Amino acid sequence: MSHPISTLGVLHTAISLVPIAAGLYAFARFGGINPTLRSGKVYLAGLTLAVVTSLGVSSSGGLNPAHLAGVVVLVAAFGGALAPKLGFLGRLRPYVAAFGLSFSFLLSLVPGTNETLTRLPVSHPLATGPDSPAVVQTLLVWLVLFVIGYIAQCRAIYQCNKSGASTGSWTAFGA
Repeated sequence: MSHPISTLGVLHTAISLVPIAAGLYAFARFGGINPTLRSGKVYLAGLTLAVVTSLGVSSSGGLNPAHLAGVVVLVAAFGGALAPKLGFLGRLRPYVAAFGLSFSFLLSLVPGTNETLTRLPVSHPLATGPDSPAVVQTLLVWLVLFVIGYIAQCRAIYQCNKSGASTGSWTAFGA
């Protein structure tokens, strides 16, 4: 099922690695993606460029459900980034922010996982399509890691709120 990759596809792939790297760095260094920090800004900018470049990439020709998924990823990411400014959310603001940004990261892994496993190794890809066991199992692992990570973020936000700390990565989310 391996398809040749176009020049735009190569560019899109390279750009798509930027938000993945920035997101992984943010999770490892700060416990989450914080849009007020450099890593969060790089994540959002890279994610936006990845989605924009994806609009020109299609193995089936024209717009497809994957392009709509890209828009959903952006809505989740920028919804999370804007959540701290939404007063009506009250004390939920940092939790909504963490969820939106983390969920956007999870969603951005879906097409990348499918594309990687259906193309590599070149001589004998690990998967034949999105329904292949390798893809489904890998996505299940990402989902479990997302749930664990979000619970850890919620605990950190709660502890920060409980201690009344005025500094730290979660106060930027309106904690």
